[in-house]
Amino acid sequence: MLNIVILAAGLGTRMKSNFPKVLHALAGRPMLAYVIDSALALRPSSITIVVGNESNQIRDFVKRYSCDVNFVVQVNQLGTGHAVKQALPNLLDSGSEKDSTLILYGDVPLVKTITMESLLEARKNGLGILTSFLDNPNGYGRIIRDHNGFIRKIVEHRDANQIELNIKEINTGIIAVPTVLLKKWIVNLNNDNKQKEYYLTDIVGMAVSEGVFVGSSRPKENWEILGVNNHVQQANLERIWQEEQAKLIMESGVTLADPKRIDIRGTLECGKDVFIDVGCIFEGVVVLGDNVRIGPYCILKDVCIARDSIVNAYSHLCDANLGNNVQIGPFSRLRDCIDIDSYSKIGNFVEIKNSNFGKLSKANHLTYIGDADIGSNVNIGAGTITCNYDGLNKFRTIIEDNAFIGSDSQLIAPVMVGKDATIAAGTTLTNDAPEGQLTLSRVRQYSIPDWTRPGSGNSKKD
Repeated sequence: MLNIVILAAGLGTRMKSNFPKVLHALAGRPMLAYVIDSALALRPSSITIVVGNESNQIRDFVKRYSCDVNFVVQVNQLGTGHAVKQALPNLLDSGSEKDSTLILYGDVPLVKTITMESLLEARKNGLGILTSFLDNPNGYGRIIRDHNGFIRKIVEHRDANQIELNIKEINTGIIAVPTVLLKKWIVNLNNDNKQKEYYLTDIVGMAVSEGVFVGSSRPKENWEILGVNNHVQQANLERIWQEEQAKLIMESGVTLADPKRIDIRGTLECGKDVFIDVGCIFEGVVVLGDNVRIGPYCILKDVCIARDSIVNAYSHLCDANLGNNVQIGPFSRLRDCIDIDSYSKIGNFVEIKNSNFGKLSKANHLTYIGDADIGSNVNIGAGTITCNYDGLNKFRTIIEDNAFIGSDSQLIAPVMVGKDATIAAGTTLTNDAPEGQLTLSRVRQYSIPDWTRPGSGNSKKD
């Protein structure tokens, strides 16, 4: 039986924010989300989150998860031991020392599930502590071992003497404890220290005094145990995480113009020979097929792109599916449920919204297509607008196969352009255009002789 307690009651005053610290983002997701996801992978019997007085935002966020989560409030911030004490009524145990409680922290987001599993394995014969070695252990509690290498106690940084401060092995704060023993030890903690706080780490001394084995494990990467107390640490951890993501996709075969200039804020799945230029941001779920090229400073959110397609610089795609051999941009925007069929081209300064765009069709520049169904082999000239909104309702425009839309045309929906139809440049289309015909609407051109431009200085005076 496994209980997980996530400590998330910290005030986060150094963040200087109205949001709880654990809800600040790392790679586009709240830090707490990473902790919960890793914890859920362990299939725990219970999860308890210890929150502070201002906890509504945390509760609202956790509602997104389908699992049951207990909340307890730490009214006064009296230390980690005091925080865990608030969770005791929610901890399940059968009375056996095989039942475990794993203590995690909402502002230490990157601890992997495999690291937690290793710690639980180290706990099997007693109590387990996740430790690490840091060149600069400033601020961390030190692991004190005897001459045989066994852990005897943990000394907090502020309570350590000079010899203890020279120790590089630190306590990460993450600990796995027999639940039945945790319940006994927590109530016996005292605050006899410089901070006048109840330290969770004091249970290590209790374990040693009772002859309970204290084991340890270490994460594969030190960045797993890094916490966030301010925006500087948040930014540093962000870059570490992004470089790790860049490393993973490069190992899968992707070419990055610069691994330090990419942001993955979701999942990015790539085929073979994908190239990604600098400054790109990937959000949600993005899938790139073989030989896809993404130009510099593009933003892709929930996008699937088939093989051999190109997204040129400064394009923004959201909720879009692209076929193979499609060209997008530069400076294109695709949003809100877009399907672009193969061999099509969306050029510079073109926006497409909630539309289907057929095979071999093209809109090369300066065009807005909203709520439209575009057939195959359609040419849409520069300056074309589908007028889809009357101020109250949205209407669709249908353009059938092989139609040609001349430049600077306005198609006032609901309207349909038939197959093989041609719309002359400058047309305002208010009725359906028959297939195979030329449709135009223009005021006859005429010129006014002897007209003088106002303010030109040559106007006649009475």
